[in-house]
Amino acid sequence: MNCQSNRRSMLRLAACMLAASAFALFSSGASAADYPSRPVKIIVPFAAGGPADVYARFVAQKLTETLGESFIIDNRPGASSIIGTEFVAHSPADGYTLLLVSNTHTVNESLFAKKPYQLMRDFAAVAPINYSDLVLVVKASTPANNLPDLIKLAKKEPGVLTYASSGPGTPYHMAGELFKSMAGVSILHIPYKGSSSARTDVLGGQVDMMFDAISTMRDFIRSGKVKAIATTGKTRSALMPNVPTVSEAGVPGYEAVIWLGLMAPKNTPPAIVDKLNAAITKIVMNPEMRELWKTQGAVSMAMKPAEFTKFMNDDIEKWARVVKISGARVDQ
Repeated sequence: MNCQSNRRSMLRLAACMLAASAFALFSSGASAADYPSRPVKIIVPFAAGGPADVYARFVAQKLTETLGESFIIDNRPGASSIIGTEFVAHSPADGYTLLLVSNTHTVNESLFAKKPYQLMRDFAAVAPINYSDLVLVVKASTPANNLPDLIKLAKKEPGVLTYASSGPGTPYHMAGELFKSMAGVSILHIPYKGSSSARTDVLGGQVDMMFDAISTMRDFIRSGKVKAIATTGKTRSALMPNVPTVSEAGVPGYEAVIWLGLMAPKNTPPAIVDKLNAAITKIVMNPEMRELWKTQGAVSMAMKPAEFTKFMNDDIEKWARVVKISGARVDQ
């Protein structure tokens, strides 16, 4: 009697589990098919007006047109992107709150001793957007006109020259730390809460130099407000073909770019992630889009979620080595 009772209980349990699995599969498919059915929020953990914000707004507009629901930008800067990122980490995993990520996030994994999240544990990779080279500029009054002269000046006066960044862990900061370690120079880092304020002080002569987005600095270089020393990509920028790369100008092997992408809270249904990935890939790989971004110094990127996950894991390892060599550290 007990055996028959136990058998009936086991059969009921199995039936319930099967029903629950079927419901989960049905719900996931249905949510993906209907997604999005209400506005989607993209959290940009950087200040408004910078390159990350500009590209996020552009992609949000195209996603709105493609998927038929509003994709809204919500800027939540602060603590080197940690404030906005933590907000998304604690958001529902339903595809309606997304995070704009950059190599600031992969750097933060080793730069900050403590964070309220772990990037690859608490988020799901959705899709990359693009990458851009940076340009090293110096204030107009700086006696150095090329990279060898700048390195010579920095070695002559260790710790005297300063460079601005949009905050600890940002691509602008780590481009400077990589340069310092590879060129063997000591330059003082001056962090700001955003790229706009950092740029303002370089243009005003309060800070000696900065690694910045080429598209943002190009007009200031043309007007003579700052001097372009070198760009940071593997090859010369199409926007500044007469400016050498850092690597060819005296620091072989140097490369530092800024890349952007989107992530979602962990456990976001894979079908929704795949739908977003397909839509974003179609947007960024559109021929007209690629040509437009090329004129701005940006190169479109396209990867499946698994590929983007590997890309970010590799980037975390790359910048962990730089953080270790440079000794850069931020206690949170």
